[in-house]
Amino acid sequence: MTFPPVDEQLDYLRKGFTEIIREEDLRERLTESARSGRPIRVKAGFDPTAPDLHLGHTVLIRKMKHFQDLGHTVIFLIGEMTGLIGDPTGRNVTRPPMTREEIRKNAETYKEQVFKILDPEKTEIRFNAEWLEPLTFIDIVRLASKYTVARMLERDDFSKRYRENTPISVHEFLYPLAQAYDSVALECDVELGGTDRKFNLLVGRELQRDFGQKPQIVATVPLLEGLDGVEKMAKSKGNYVGICEPPGEMVKKLMTISDDLMWRYWELLTDKRMSEIEAMKNSGRNPRDVKLDLAETIVAEFHPAAEAKAAREQWLHDVSQGQVPADLAVEAVSDPRLNRILLATGLAASTSEADRLIKSGAVSLAPAGVNELAPRRNPSEKIAPGEWIVRTGKRWKRISV
Repeated sequence: MTFPPVDEQLDYLRKGFTEIIREEDLRERLTESARSGRPIRVKAGFDPTAPDLHLGHTVLIRKMKHFQDLGHTVIFLIGEMTGLIGDPTGRNVTRPPMTREEIRKNAETYKEQVFKILDPEKTEIRFNAEWLEPLTFIDIVRLASKYTVARMLERDDFSKRYRENTPISVHEFLYPLAQAYDSVALECDVELGGTDRKFNLLVGRELQRDFGQKPQIVATVPLLEGLDGVEKMAKSKGNYVGICEPPGEMVKKLMTISDDLMWRYWELLTDKRMSEIEAMKNSGRNPRDVKLDLAETIVAEFHPAAEAKAAREQWLHDVSQGQVPADLAVEAVSDPRLNRILLATGLAASTSEADRLIKSGAVSLAPAGVNELAPRRNPSEKIAPGEWIVRTGKRWKRISV
């Protein structure tokens, strides 16, 4: 098999990675691949803890696609056994273990969704129960002997819980070892993961050495900021864009991001090379139009291109012409103060931001059914009971007080 020149591959792969450990090893592995015609094996593991993916999840999947674009083998690993253990990564308490039925059901949904980005003909789907479930008790004890408690406590969340005298169960130490053993079983050249998984990925490097394999290259991707530009994208924070949402809803959400965040989304959520992104930055185009291009590009990944274009045109019709969008859902608010309304509906990330927006005249509202929205400048103004349309910049909300 013929691959692009190594320098060209590295230039394409660097985009969107926070860290590559070690890049010189990746260069060497790519050089060997070009010489032998053997694709390198790239793995990313997913614990199917929820059935629906959002754009934050696709950052990692897109990097898998980039390896795939270059002709390499991509392994989409579903953590069936690790999901049954439960992973405390980034949490102060353990993530509750799932049932096998829940995992299998979510896994099927994941497979349908990831193939909107990955090529199913070039993707290996594997379940780690294949090699973890047959392990005997003595196998697990020997595996546990490969790592010390002191090394495990180097992991940030473990060390924090230890300092705070928060219980850490022994089974939690098995999670990074199980993930590391996945790399041994699959003989991976590269493992991808979020920055919050770096410790686990590095354990894989060490375990491969113990099993006489070349240590894998570890490449981490950043955690994508949500629509607010502050918190990590998450359904629980309400700052997410689901990849199965209707095209119009996706476009409306994406058009609310800041101009600065737009460039990060171009980098992490599209296949554009950094040189192309820099050219757009320096083009002098209206940022709104560039953001519309971004929204259409992202939506077209998950829906037909014609629907993505139609959603773009609908947004221009509804918002750019100042018309109230017809499909706004009603959101109930309990506190009638205007600044609290902005906070409750996500139109502002903090009370201070809400106060600033209102005082600057950036917030307008009117009773539902009235087309003329009027600016309000008193943050503590109490809005009368009923349904209202609220507009902040290009964002609209229909509320019920």
